[in-house]
Amino acid sequence: MDNKEKNQLSFTAISKHYGKKEVLKDLSGSIPNQQITSLIGPNGAGKSTLLAILSRLIKQDGGQVSFIERDLLSYKSADLAKKLSILKQSNHLDIKLTVKDLVSFGRFPYSQGKLKEDDWKKINAALAFSDLGDLQDAYLDELSGGQRQRAFIAMIIAQDTDYILLDEPLNNLDMKHSVQVMKTLRRLVDELGKTVILVIHEINFAAQYSDHIIALKNGEICYNDYVDKVISPEVLKDIFDIEFDILERNNRKICNYFNL
Repeated sequence: MDNKEKNQLSFTAISKHYGKKEVLKDLSGSIPNQQITSLIGPNGAGKSTLLAILSRLIKQDGGQVSFIERDLLSYKSADLAKKLSILKQSNHLDIKLTVKDLVSFGRFPYSQGKLKEDDWKKINAALAFSDLGDLQDAYLDELSGGQRQRAFIAMIIAQDTDYILLDEPLNNLDMKHSVQVMKTLRRLVDELGKTVILVIHEINFAAQYSDHIIALKNGEICYNDYVDKVISPEVLKDIFDIEFDILERNNRKICNYFNL
């Protein structure tokens, strides 16, 4: 069994409580390698909580996350940061930084702030991959929201981990910049062999760019399957409690839920 076939990130019997509220209820599953997996579901379903546990931002109350045949909690932070990266939903910085400064932060797990020639190669490659070369000397507070988000994703690219986790990377972006971000994530998988997991609200972006979907509802996984299996009127109605009409264009599924 090759690396692509054997899923390296899996979770078993994961539970999480906030006070008396049970946010995640005995979740088990795995993340397919070298694919985009989207976490979808209604607000409050537990998507961001599951992503935070998979990235070790928070600790589960029960169950285990296994990453490359080890308990995720057993990794030293410096070692994990070379294998798995996370882009949180809120990325506000109060210091004056250029795009290139920000992207260089992605090399910290390797350089500890002392950038070497190989680090600069990774930084410049990440800027080029994200089409940010012309903006590398611009300050973050001078950029549009979409440009800023691409800069943060370039920082993650420079970190050069096989696993990339993102919590609502399209939040507050317009359609054009959302497409740019999703195309970049698609290229990370198709051209660089990365594994991408993201929380996403807009079902059509999940349908167009994902390979796999994990759907959560009321703290439980209700579907975990290939995109074509999940993007159907019956399944989506079960997840979101509204009617869907699925249109097909150029072998792609488009979800209409506005006029029904």
